[in-house]
Amino acid sequence: MSRTILDIKDFSMVFGGLRAVDHANMHIDEGEIVALIGPNGAGKTTLFNCVTGVYTPSEGDISVVSPLGKSVRTNGLKPNRITELGLARTFQNIRLFSSMTALENVMIGRHPKLHAGIFGAIFRDSKTRREEEAVIEDSLNILKKLGLEKYANDSASSLPYGAQRLLEIARAMATEPQLLLLDEPAAGMNPQETRELDDTIKRIRDDEGITILLIEHDMSLVMSLSERIYVLDYGKMIASGTPEEVKSNPAVIKAYLGE
Repeated sequence: MSRTILDIKDFSMVFGGLRAVDHANMHIDEGEIVALIGPNGAGKTTLFNCVTGVYTPSEGDISVVSPLGKSVRTNGLKPNRITELGLARTFQNIRLFSSMTALENVMIGRHPKLHAGIFGAIFRDSKTRREEEAVIEDSLNILKKLGLEKYANDSASSLPYGAQRLLEIARAMATEPQLLLLDEPAAGMNPQETRELDDTIKRIRDDEGITILLIEHDMSLVMSLSERIYVLDYGKMIASGTPEEVKSNPAVIKAYLGE
């Protein structure tokens, strides 16, 4: 039986008088690909922001099982601490360091794994140099896994749009996450790029053992990828289940998929 690595209970987020998410419950089990769908403004990205420490939930609990197997309540934890627990994310709007190379962008993702202190950085002892060489090698390997190695020395801003989307995923993977949160990874992609993304996400789960939670509006991608789907509407969780169960749910059809 798979262990639950993310558990959200009675979670609400209130901004002033607006209840962006209202008593939502969901869980993600190890090895799953799970989608969170719903109309624009339903509260999906707000939920991501709370899970990753950008916001502190107004009510309820968010718990993560650390790589060591300990359940940790993450309410109020800073984003870097949540990254250490094995969560990484991408964003709706691409947030690459545009003037840096693709390789450098991934190397930045490796930064939390470095051990060299100020002394090592200044004097560049042999241990620090070995660590830097390992970071370069690890980062190149991640680029290869996503088919981006040919862009290693190109500036991020010069990459094709679909490759920039994949580079964001590569940078998130560099933190060695157990759970990868993808916020509209197919946004702006053409059909061919979307098909390649479908294959890539499945490979990340199958080959790297990384659990996936994604927000996505492309329903063909969601239905192809997901083992389970949660549906938010006006901040309320109105349905959950397999793709077939969600697709035939009257509340989902009315709120989102169309009559």
